[in-house]
Order: sequence, then structure tokens, then C-alpha cells
Amino acid sequence: MGIIVTGSEVFKGRITDAFGPVLNNKMEYWGSEVLDIIYAPDDAGKIAESIKHCIKMGAEIILVTGGMSVDPDDVTPSGIKESGAEIIKYGAPALPGAMFLMAYHGDIPVMGIPACGMYFKITILDLLLPGCWQGKKLPGGIS
Repeated sequence: MGIIVTGSEVFKGRITDAFGPVLNNKMEYWGSEVLDIIYAPDDAGKIAESIKHCIKMGAEIILVTGGMSVDPDDVTPSGIKESGAEIIKYGAPALPGAMFLMAYHGDIPVMGIPACGMYFKITILDLLLPGCWQGKKLPGGIS
């Protein structure tokens, strides 16, 4: 598992990361090994590089946090696409997690996790991860 925390404020150390530890603890609870938590600024190219780095490290699933809303400054979806991943679903009819993004870089799931993942114990991530761990590729019409 690779975790990429996006946001220039966290990347530059202006605010303390709260998202990485939450996801790290959740993955460890489920018995998933987290290879690394990478911090990337609000830059699509840097986010794409971070995703490719996780793949080179051997990550079988990549979680990318932050920057998932419709604000023009939120570049995480662009970074995921720029990495070469195919976005199959952006937005989900589920709360919490309406701004969730599902993509695949080859067979590797790349999930864009909205801010709710930091605050809610159970989100859409918890519904979809078990299928990914089983190697099931989720179709584009997951809604």
C-alpha cells in the first residue's frame, strides 16, 4: 500500500498532517503493509511522480488524499490522470465519500480519497477496499 498526502500546506510543513496517520492506522488494523507515506504539493506533476514512485516500490494499491473537490485549485485528479492511470469513476453516490475517485494504473488501483476519510470512521473507501484486496477490478459503472 502506498499513501500520498497532497496539499502544499502539509508538504511545506505549515500544517501537521492528520490524513496520513489516519489511513496508516486503518491499513495496519486491516493487516495491510504501508510501504511509505509520501507528501506532495498541490502540483499535478509532483502527484503523478509520487504515484509512479509508489508503483516502483511495489505498491499494489495507492491511496491519494486531498484536493478531490471541484475547486479549480484541487489538482489531485489531474495528477492521478497524468500518472498514466485511467480514471473510471469520479464521484460516488455515497456519504461520506461523494468526491471519491477510482482509477487504475494497469492493474493497480489508485484511489482518490476525499477529506471525509480523515474524519469519519467508515467511508466509501471501506466499502471498496475489500474487493481491491481480493484482486477484483471494479468496473466503471460502480454507481
